[in-house]
Amino acid sequence: MGLIRVLIVDDQVLFAEALAARLSAEPDLEILPVAHDIRRATALIATESPQVVVLDLVLGEESGLDALDLLRRRHPDIRAVVLSGVTDIDPIVTALRRGAVGWLPKTESADLVSRVIRGAAGRGGWIPPAVLGEVLRRLLADGMPDADDLAELTPREREVLRCMVDGRNRPEIADRLGLSANTVRTHTQNLLSKLDAHSALEAITVAMRAGMRPSNPGDDPPM
Repeated sequence: MGLIRVLIVDDQVLFAEALAARLSAEPDLEILPVAHDIRRATALIATESPQVVVLDLVLGEESGLDALDLLRRRHPDIRAVVLSGVTDIDPIVTALRRGAVGWLPKTESADLVSRVIRGAAGRGGWIPPAVLGEVLRRLLADGMPDADDLAELTPREREVLRCMVDGRNRPEIADRLGLSANTVRTHTQNLLSKLDAHSALEAITVAMRAGMRPSNPGDDPPM
């Protein structure tokens, strides 16, 4: 994938600078100058072209949700991960609806933050397992893309999507379907594009709205 350019947007200066210093030690991450408000973030996005933006939802008197709206309108290819002290379900769901592909509490380790950044750059996402079920329930209840979009998927893309619904990661999907990891990645990118989904979580939600449910443990692999 090469170097992943990362912009941290956080008004807690000491926290943001410490996180930037720690992530800079990762050989595949290029950490851009930290932005402490939306205006500075906007300027850096325009000049530095980050692939992933890691932002807090509380930016002084500003809201990180406004930054998410800006990214979705002006820079839809940039992946946004929320790193916040806010842990309530409602803001998590709201951020996902506005384009975030991941959510982490600030108490998580820098190692996990770096893994989530890599996943986001590869069109993955991450939600804390403890709240994933409730987040999915609320996303399923309203506001997601039309389930009719599943009709555009090829049979193989449907198989990959079903494996995603089963909770399988990319290597597990490759093993189950007898495909290479690169082929699974290509199918995943294609189905995300067709579903207009910004993350695997969003694609799974669309699939479940269309009636897909996790397979029984004893089910045979798709042929």
